[in-house]
Amino acid sequence: MSHANAALTPRARLRLARLVVDQGWSPARAAERYDVSWRTAKRWADRYREQGAGGMQDRSSRPHHSPARTPRPTVRKIVHLRWKQRLGPVQIGGRLGLPASTVHAVLTRCRLNRLSHIDRVTGEPIRRYEHDRPGAMLHVDVTKYGNIPDGGGWRYLGPFQGRRNREATARRTGARSKIYTPQVGTAFVHTVIDDHSRVAYAEIHTDEKAATAIGVLRNAVAWFAQRGVTVERVLSDNGSAYKSYAWRDACTELGIRPKKTRPYRPQTNGKVERFHRTLNDGWAYARFYNSEQARRKALPAFLHHYNYHRPHTATNGLPPFTRLTNVPGQHT
Repeated sequence: MSHANAALTPRARLRLARLVVDQGWSPARAAERYDVSWRTAKRWADRYREQGAGGMQDRSSRPHHSPARTPRPTVRKIVHLRWKQRLGPVQIGGRLGLPASTVHAVLTRCRLNRLSHIDRVTGEPIRRYEHDRPGAMLHVDVTKYGNIPDGGGWRYLGPFQGRRNREATARRTGARSKIYTPQVGTAFVHTVIDDHSRVAYAEIHTDEKAATAIGVLRNAVAWFAQRGVTVERVLSDNGSAYKSYAWRDACTELGIRPKKTRPYRPQTNGKVERFHRTLNDGWAYARFYNSEQARRKALPAFLHHYNYHRPHTATNGLPPFTRLTNVPGQHT
């Protein structure tokens, strides 16, 4: 692409070259017409004779040969140390006897200059995947939140007032531990994410048992079916609910193939794990709630905003529902 101060654009070069080649103008006369040197006019005329109109375009300034470029065996050693030991340019350069700037240039060229480009556990480049249609894979998981006591929790009111509210709630409900400390309970949010569209479904329950997880799966499958999505597979971690025979039988009954992540490998189920962070920021801890009931009432509105209105980076800045077509209420 021509720079801002270029005297000739590709179109002007072609006109200049045609004046010399086709109309017989001298390079000096054509150069005077376009306010450039005669050498420039001759160069573009010669290139027009050899390559035609296509030769008027900008060409890369990259050299054809780079004899001083880092040898391939050295590049492999740098990449190996980066992948396996996650060392920085200074440490790698010290081991291989190279300047840190050279190591950094190699890492940048190999797109390994940031550790975020490398898997933290294996040291291999991150492999991202996405199924090509809605319903091909659902991701399921459970996240837990402590219930909010009457009057609000410690996150907004501070530890002292938070303890007082917990105690007041325990006096009302009678929920206490064996050592008589107040208990407000736990909210188990069962979440379901469609792999392709990132459309989310969630329910709040008081446990994470197999029967509850199966009920959520049935409701989610019916919810997606109302929106024209047929579920084919479901991916879960190795929690007890998802390892049970009841879960396997329920998936078989629904015509869904159950799949599980590798043990101690939550990255495989990373889409639903990332949704949990969005759930924290956008709903669970987004504002002050004076009771657990108030927070639970806010969940449907958050899910509607997430699915229909919130831009998503995985869907090119569009809401997840834009990847579902001909869905009732899609544009409301």
